[in-house]
Amino acid sequence: MTSREGSLDAPTRHIIDWTNPDFADPVKLDEEMRRVFDICHGCRRCFNLCDSFPRLFDLIDNSPNEELADVTSEEFKPVVEACTLCDMCFMTKCPYVPPHPFQLDFPHLMLRHRFVEAKKGHVDHTQRQLAEMDRNGTLARAASPVINWASDKSNKPMRAMIENVAGIDRNADLPKFHTRTFVSADKSHPITPNPAAPAFAKRKAALYATCFVNYNKPVTGMAARAVLNHIGVETKAAYPGCCGMPFLEQAELSRVADNAAKVSKELVKLIDEGYDIVALTASCGLMLKFEWALIAPNNPDVKKVADATFDIDEYVVDIAKKEGLPEGLAPLPEGVTVHLACHARAQNMGPKAAEMLKLIPGTPVDVIERCSGHGGTFGVVKPTHDVAVKVGRPVYRTTNTGQRGHIVSDCPLAAQHIFNHTETPAREPEHPIQIMARSYGLLES
Repeated sequence: MTSREGSLDAPTRHIIDWTNPDFADPVKLDEEMRRVFDICHGCRRCFNLCDSFPRLFDLIDNSPNEELADVTSEEFKPVVEACTLCDMCFMTKCPYVPPHPFQLDFPHLMLRHRFVEAKKGHVDHTQRQLAEMDRNGTLARAASPVINWASDKSNKPMRAMIENVAGIDRNADLPKFHTRTFVSADKSHPITPNPAAPAFAKRKAALYATCFVNYNKPVTGMAARAVLNHIGVETKAAYPGCCGMPFLEQAELSRVADNAAKVSKELVKLIDEGYDIVALTASCGLMLKFEWALIAPNNPDVKKVADATFDIDEYVVDIAKKEGLPEGLAPLPEGVTVHLACHARAQNMGPKAAEMLKLIPGTPVDVIERCSGHGGTFGVVKPTHDVAVKVGRPVYRTTNTGQRGHIVSDCPLAAQHIFNHTETPAREPEHPIQIMARSYGLLES
């Protein structure tokens, strides 16, 4: 075998072989973790990405002989805990990812550790319940005013009780729920594509609502369909169910595979009708394009969906390049700070949010390519909320320096996280597609 310092080859990902008994073998897992941790300790290029690597390096450096052999396997758990599966070490930093002979995939190794722990029954109850997005969203619709009141940070008594009972940090902002979902709003307010747009009659887009947009932020979906219709694209809201990203965080890979099968079966019907699948949240786009195929590689529906899926920003940029956009984009001189979400960057499509927003004339666009630190449930539960805030501080500093009028991210949780820890003229966290809608005059304010 040839050994070399690093690699300039494009990273490739292996199938997650979770049905293989070896995957859940604690002894073989420990051997692999020690192999990878030893390489990471000698390299240290990822020291500034997240808290997993400083924890790992300190763990070994503080051992009696500063050797991994002196560290017990039980001491690995804090390293695993700090991983948010953002994939940035794999995609941007590590020189030893496949096809390098070392074959490092740190995020998927952390996923494997969680899988083994879950097999042992070591599951965090709060995070497990938070992962039930469709159940939670459906139940919350009927009582959304009460739930939003109880979960608001200003409601200190209720947040203290929630923290004590459920372990959700009282200082973490929680998503709001809406009585009317995006799917129901789409059905109630049908619109037709703009016949004067260059792309008219050339494309149809099924907007995969995602659980967050459907239940928590339908304005993103309404902005997306407004923009697409204005630039000539026929749209239809689609939401067969959650993509399974919250289950991926908890290493419930069988649940991810089940969701992939259920959702892809329905989306394929739309693809057969000529629709492109357009994801409205970065994490869900990553699942549909890449993660599903690594977990359910033998499902033909999954493959078909992966080939037909676009991120919403990617889709608008593609139309702009191939068909062109209608005139009328008005300048936003207050400017935009655009955070490139980790799960958008992991899609290997380039900085499409920034590329799209730079189509707006006379609008300063500041770009931040760094993890916000939120990481899904990682950013709201008590044990890791403060770590999420710490990881995001470089992003907050850059945002405060820019003082732009809008803060946007393809990850709604990241946008909220950044907004809550910065002082800028921005009034609310937004998705990049909302800025396009605003520039076209398609939003009320």
